[in-house]
Amino acid sequence: MNTPLARSLVVALLAIGLGGPSGATPHTPTDDQTVVATLPGTTAARRQARQLARQVHALGTSPAALPAALQLARAAIDRFRRDGDPREIGVARAALTPWWTQAAPPPAVRLLRASILQTQHDFGPALTDLDALIASPQAPLPLQAQAELIRLALLQAQGRLEDARLGCERLGSARYATLGDSVQLPAAVCAAELASLMGDEGRGARELAALAAKVTPQSDPGTAAWLALVQGELAERRGDPAALGLFERALQLQPEAYTRAALADWLLDRQRHAEVLRLSDIPLEDLPDSLLLRRAIALKRLGDPRAAAAADLLGQRLDATRERGDTTHRREQARYLLELRGQPQAALPLALANWAVQKEPADARLLLDCANAAGQPQAARDVLRHLRVYHQRDVRLTAALAAPAPTPAPVPER
Repeated sequence: MNTPLARSLVVALLAIGLGGPSGATPHTPTDDQTVVATLPGTTAARRQARQLARQVHALGTSPAALPAALQLARAAIDRFRRDGDPREIGVARAALTPWWTQAAPPPAVRLLRASILQTQHDFGPALTDLDALIASPQAPLPLQAQAELIRLALLQAQGRLEDARLGCERLGSARYATLGDSVQLPAAVCAAELASLMGDEGRGARELAALAAKVTPQSDPGTAAWLALVQGELAERRGDPAALGLFERALQLQPEAYTRAALADWLLDRQRHAEVLRLSDIPLEDLPDSLLLRRAIALKRLGDPRAAAAADLLGQRLDATRERGDTTHRREQARYLLELRGQPQAALPLALANWAVQKEPADARLLLDCANAAGQPQAARDVLRHLRVYHQRDVRLTAALAAPAPTPAPVPER
């Protein structure tokens, strides 16, 4: 999931969508020299990854290893959220190996397993785990509340906004009242953002502003950053220039890959390409795919000769994920083909497949852009139906809907 409440709740809680294997049959190289992926990361990061792998191996299968395994998995997920490095999801999953295939693992393992499955777009099994946690009398109430939050994120990513609204009401009910603001605040944010995505942007903006006024960066920088991000995304959908300051505030308080990518998209839409380069001014090989994509787009639009190397590196990474049977990067693959390779006909099937899985505003825009560029606007008719059903308004989608059809290529004379 690349993100809306489905992204924002993850910023506050665990992590969603920048990569990782999707549950397809693993690809096993037959030659030690085969390059299966080119991943971001400095030498220090690779050294840390090897050290973490040794820690995972040392945990063994003893039940006494559970606390250490949970700590290691949570730390890896936190790093994934911060850096966007999909290797961290592999570390988290490896830490939970002794319990991963259990039908009813310990509640804390089940919560993390659902989070990892969600990140890998394996939504059905993730929902099964979350529903089981919420219904389990053995699961501690705080874990059930976290399961509710992750479930809301998943439902919104799937475009099931009415189901998410009902889940949000349950989260804000008396059942979780004893947990105080740690749950009531996310529940209120959930309600406000869902209102903004279901036709009441004004109410959503007012409620989010009131909630943000109650949280100080000194007391809770993570929550303050999350609220600024949610507000920034809403402001962007409304065409409000305040989005820039909100994204910058979120990034200052909590410099995470998703927030950086959101700000980069805002800048790209306003032709502020040089600022995108400054936002991701580290070696190409150290950039996660999400930021490498945006850097390559900025370089191309600037006519910078470095654009080719950035696009080629991204293409190699995307080819590697496809070889592994990974389907979580369809949004990035479609955008790569559309914006960097000028191949809308090839991008459109990927955008359609992505829309079938997740229906966030960015997914709607991508499908509209691909359909228009391919000269097949009818391919995006389900986006229009979704917008009508939920009364969604987004200036970016309005612009895409108003985009003129491409000029047909001239027919060569015979």
